[in-house]
Amino acid sequence: MSERAYQHLWDSSHVTLQELLDQEQLLLQPVPNRERQSFQYRLSSLYLCYLGLLRRFDTLYDQMVQPQKRRLLRRLLDSVAGRVLELKDELVRADLCETHCLDRVLQDLKLTPADLEVPIPRYFLLEQSNILRERGLLLAEVLSRMQPVSSEERFPEMHRTEAITLLQSAERARQGWLRATFVQETQKEEERDQKIQEDGRHKFSQDEAATTIQKVWRGYLQRKRTLQDRRTEMEFIGMLPSPNQVDCLGVMSQACFGEDVRRLRQVEKEEEFQLAIVKTHDSLKETEGPDMKEKMKEQIRQWFIECHALAGQFPDYPDESLGGSYLIFADKTPEQVKMELEMHVQESKKKDQEKNKEKGKEKKEKKKGKEGNTRKWEADTMLKVLPSKFLPGINAGHEEYISKREKAGQESPGLVGGLGTSPCLSISPWSDVWKNQCESIHPKQSFDSEILWQQRRKEVEREIRIQVDELMRQELKNLRLVVDKEEGRPLKSVDSLFEELITFGFVKKSEPVALKDYIGDCLYLRSTLNLANKLPMPSLFDIRQNVALYGVLRLGSPDIHSMAPLIRSILLVGPSGMGKKMLVKAVCTETGANLLDLSPGNLQGRYSSRAGAQMVVHIVFKVARLLQPSVIWIGNAEKNFYKRVPKEEKEMDPKRIRKDLTKALRLLNPGDRVMLIGTTNRPQLADIKGLCRTYERILFMPRPDYASRYVLWKRMTEAQGAQVTQRLDISALAKVSDGYTPGHILQAIQSVLTEQRLLELHERPLVASEFLGHLAKLEPIYREEEESLKDWYFRTPLGKRRMQLIKDQDAKEAKLAKEKKNRK
Repeated sequence: MSERAYQHLWDSSHVTLQELLDQEQLLLQPVPNRERQSFQYRLSSLYLCYLGLLRRFDTLYDQMVQPQKRRLLRRLLDSVAGRVLELKDELVRADLCETHCLDRVLQDLKLTPADLEVPIPRYFLLEQSNILRERGLLLAEVLSRMQPVSSEERFPEMHRTEAITLLQSAERARQGWLRATFVQETQKEEERDQKIQEDGRHKFSQDEAATTIQKVWRGYLQRKRTLQDRRTEMEFIGMLPSPNQVDCLGVMSQACFGEDVRRLRQVEKEEEFQLAIVKTHDSLKETEGPDMKEKMKEQIRQWFIECHALAGQFPDYPDESLGGSYLIFADKTPEQVKMELEMHVQESKKKDQEKNKEKGKEKKEKKKGKEGNTRKWEADTMLKVLPSKFLPGINAGHEEYISKREKAGQESPGLVGGLGTSPCLSISPWSDVWKNQCESIHPKQSFDSEILWQQRRKEVEREIRIQVDELMRQELKNLRLVVDKEEGRPLKSVDSLFEELITFGFVKKSEPVALKDYIGDCLYLRSTLNLANKLPMPSLFDIRQNVALYGVLRLGSPDIHSMAPLIRSILLVGPSGMGKKMLVKAVCTETGANLLDLSPGNLQGRYSSRAGAQMVVHIVFKVARLLQPSVIWIGNAEKNFYKRVPKEEKEMDPKRIRKDLTKALRLLNPGDRVMLIGTTNRPQLADIKGLCRTYERILFMPRPDYASRYVLWKRMTEAQGAQVTQRLDISALAKVSDGYTPGHILQAIQSVLTEQRLLELHERPLVASEFLGHLAKLEPIYREEEESLKDWYFRTPLGKRRMQLIKDQDAKEAKLAKEKKNRK
């Protein structure tokens, strides 16, 4: 695509964005409980539209070259991704379920299930490739120092005579097999010749010979036409790949090459832009910097004098978190500045008092009972949307895109006398003009020097203001004759802590696994099951989407994580073989996160004391925060919350990090890109309250349904190097494998598709019966085990609310049906 095509895509995206911003206003109004379905419908439609916008902005940011446009696109991309996470959170509160029925919305918006896929921004990995490479080298170096010999494979030693005997026997066997094959073929030829001599050749007349040839040839042509018609029909309905697939692959490779070229141009233009930033910054600092500095100092000194004359003492200098001297540069009198500072102090005290009151209220509310809390939760939060933190950023980016280039003020008041407005702070920068911009304005996709000049003036002014603040604070201290000295202590090196964790085996080398490799299809019968009052279970597609929303999008960007609804931990619950550990590796791969292992099995034999376990948890979370993003994985998470520790595991003491783990999680704040992911297949053994208190989101992973099993058989077979033909009845395999997990299916495929079998595929294509014997050897997931996991899930807080909601809906329907009967 050309730059003009991407510009058109940007224009159309902002048209859609404007429509969505108009719809956002309708969501702010509270909705009564009887309109729950319409409320869910509006949330779902907004969610899907923002997903489409996220996909567009990701493409634009990945391919547009102009550096200033890319900065605006980056802000819009992060804001839209954050809004997607907020809407997902609202959908969970509205549906009381982690999976949602979006069939009706998809149909109304004329979308396909493929549009439900959550796009993962490509810059997550592209922009930190150097850091990931250095970290991988460090990890490999430490591991090589720990085990210098284990990397080399050792073969069992054999005496020379034994080796020669083995080679001789193998060579003799090979020659005997060839000789036997040759003799067998010779015997067949001799038998064929002898049979012809005995029977004699049948003589045909000219008409009989012509008729026989015509019959054979016409049958051959008809069979060929029938096969061609059948193949054409199957290609039309999408059951077979088209013959133009090779051409499509060639076109796709050319497109990928063009995308790589554009990324290289992005790097070149970004380097030019950074050089221009440095030059512009230095130029502004030399020409306008001294004047800015002197005017700021004069104004602050004047403020000191006026405050001292008014109050009889020097004022407190505004803290940097409140804006520093920016408060002084505003059009305010000394009395107003002093009042603002006092108000900030009073507000902080009020906040502390409110927190104490809230704690007291929470203790009282716990005594009232669970039913009152549930009703209050439904009345307060179920049918109204919480204020968004990302909508202001989206609005600002949209306004920056559509606004015309105008100066907010032609001239700005100077600093002559009194507390006037600073020229450096009052000049509004020229709005970026990107809407309907012609290609001739930036023919080489270079930066706009005028916009750069205005932006850097603000940066220079901010730097000078910080320098002036430091000088004037010292001057104010000298005036008060007060000197404060602060001492700091040196911190331990991050690299040394990271190396220490690698040495003790707490940092693992994650295998590269893409999230799209977690194969599964969506549940197409969700609406039908809802109409039949049956609770649909999440599909593998839903699980992949939730992991992308809760894990990948949040960990990938610091801006998104700092403003999105905070989720510190996820628990993956499902039978063995469902791919729980694969999802953990996929989160690390897609975000470039470090993988730290705090599983009970990994802690066994290490730091057995209580203080040692506390130190390990502290160091792991500290390194995870310093080297963001990070994923802390706990396999067999139920062991940390055992109801009763088994006798064989009492020496391990898996519960010793339970309290420290909960405390460390509470210290994670927005912006700390650290995610705790637990995996378990036996959650019934754990204390459900402690488990749900530690893990904020619980994702249940049931056995795959028919659609997912069909996709699994097809994709996994192709991934092993085999081509799926019409002889392989995948539908029959999907039906037979009901109750088996993706891990079981993969084991069966790998057992059948050996190297020898792959070489024989052109002569003997695959058939479904080859897999049945290997499937029969594996132990399936029985319904009793899955029902036990379902019962446990519906005892979690979210599961209880969902079941209560279903009961209330059934009671309302029964009441309405009874009223109709009475009317008749």
